[in-house]
Amino acid sequence: MKTERERQEIIDAINVLLNQAYDSTLDEIHALLKRIEEEEEEADLKAYDEGMEDIRINGTVSWEEVKKEMQEIKKDVA
Repeated sequence: MKTERERQEIIDAINVLLNQAYDSTLDEIHALLKRIEEEEEEADLKAYDEGMEDIRINGTVSWEEVKKEMQEIKKDVA
């Protein structure tokens, strides 16, 4: 994950290039970004559906169980 500063530097660099691009290039970039966004949404929905199916099949885990497992992992690492 990028820091806010890193993100802003990339956005600024992209803006410079976008301002120099031909209109047809801008149209292509826009279409590509929309396609990427749609693919990410599909992936998110698929992951959600898979998670819900896993819960349906295996049930859920209580927060207390998660905390206990995390403490055991920390002990094993130390």
